[in-house]
Amino acid sequence: MTWYTLLGQQLINGLALGSVYALIALGYTMVYGIIKLINFAHGEMYMLGAYFGFYALTSWQLPLIPALLVSMALTALVGVVLERIAYKPLRNSPRITALITAIGASLLLQNVAQIGFGAEFKPFPQVIPFKRIQLGFVFITNRQLIMFAIALILMILLHIIVQYTKTGKAMRAVSMDKEAAMLMGIDVDRIISFTFAIGSSLAAAGGVLVGMYYNRIDPYMGVMPGLKAFIAAVFGGIGVIPGAVIGGLIMGVAENLVVAFGSSTYRDAVAFAILILVLLFKPDGLLGKRHQEKV
Repeated sequence: MTWYTLLGQQLINGLALGSVYALIALGYTMVYGIIKLINFAHGEMYMLGAYFGFYALTSWQLPLIPALLVSMALTALVGVVLERIAYKPLRNSPRITALITAIGASLLLQNVAQIGFGAEFKPFPQVIPFKRIQLGFVFITNRQLIMFAIALILMILLHIIVQYTKTGKAMRAVSMDKEAAMLMGIDVDRIISFTFAIGSSLAAAGGVLVGMYYNRIDPYMGVMPGLKAFIAAVFGGIGVIPGAVIGGLIMGVAENLVVAFGSSTYRDAVAFAILILVLLFKPDGLLGKRHQEKV
């Protein structure tokens, strides 16, 4: 295999993985844009989404898309409950208090999942038969195409919601000035809950797609992808929706290139190297401050 063939193949693989990182990163960036909270339990929404999708496919015998929708709905509900119980009472507390609570919620959800679903790996149902599609000197699988398509559709729907709906306008108003939004009659509590629901549902979709792609899930599968998606959000510009998408795609590509041209030992280290470089040279991220599409 020539170097350009390997490069092209890893770009395709990286974009597939990056689309999932982008879905998770969107939840981080939306929540931060609204209430300035880094929700470190967000990776567990991704994990729960994978398990909800697993049981929707195996126990309820649903096809992929209905199972995906069920997973997104159930995870959205968990996200709203988490916000109401763990974060809402701390809204006026110091940020470090909310941050520690988020870490605690993450650990709690991991252990609850381990007790409820079992600690062992579960084989995800192979609902889509594996097929390769040749594209010149590289190939793409049908599962990667499905990941691209579903992620793209969800990102477009999010853009429409944020930019062209009444609720989306309210989200942007709360992001800009929560007190002024309250004075204008916006139900801030409802908007925050809606933001958690949307972010959690997107992470759940990522969990189902990864389960379909790798054919295995476990209670701790959200830890590293959650951290990488957070780094992707920071890289793109925390609080900026397009930045989360760009950061996620770049993160996926960078990880695959390191594995292909370096060593799989460093596939996780590259994310933290990117974080250090961003904090050193561009703390606002790629689209930070200068870009207008915020929540």
